[in-house]
Amino acid sequence: MISAIFSNVYKVRSMSTVPLERITVEPTLPAKACVIWLHGLGDSGAGFAPIVPELRLPQNHTVRFIFPHAPEQPVTINQGYVMRSWYDIKSMDLHNRADMAGVLESEVKVKALIKEQIDSGIAASNIILAGFSQGGVMSLFTGLRYPEKLGGIMALSCYLPNAEGLPEQLSAANSTTEILQQHGDNDDVVPLSAGKMANKLLKASNYPVKWQTYPMAHSVHPTQIRDIATWLSERLNLN
Repeated sequence: MISAIFSNVYKVRSMSTVPLERITVEPTLPAKACVIWLHGLGDSGAGFAPIVPELRLPQNHTVRFIFPHAPEQPVTINQGYVMRSWYDIKSMDLHNRADMAGVLESEVKVKALIKEQIDSGIAASNIILAGFSQGGVMSLFTGLRYPEKLGGIMALSCYLPNAEGLPEQLSAANSTTEILQQHGDNDDVVPLSAGKMANKLLKASNYPVKWQTYPMAHSVHPTQIRDIATWLSERLNLN
């Protein structure tokens, strides 16, 4: 029995080292910066990849965009249906929503993506973690804990996985990293109050966070895309 338990633990750790499949959108010039964009529950990297041309960045920009696909797994709130998910969602209760073991497992995978980019020659300070909904949860969680200073963290229509507190083992390196939080006024999936709770916690700890809301549900708004483009351009000196 004990050997079986250790075997299962080994399998979980081994799975976390398997590189994530992804869609990569390369710039026309050699990449000097990277945006890693994490999708929401049940989606895939293909869901957000079309946003790149919509950002209307300068034609000579040097930003690589990576849209990874989350692993497939059963999701409790969807009657155990298997779908792409960064972690299991156990209930609609914000305070008991995220399966923290799954969050930590996905953090390992996202950190491996960041390391790939650093190893390719892109400085951590030129890497931005972005995400929508469940992907936004992962971008916040991973970015706040990442040991090297990142270029920015973008958290769209999301919350903090432990709801009433910031993650443990916060990174001093990212204590001054710019954070962009955006949320829909009419979000019926992740309540506006959840995003505001995360924003309040970040501000209380003096993180440089920008908060923006839009007249939308759990989606992306055209004005929001323009605001994202402006924020990315400022963070990555594309102007």
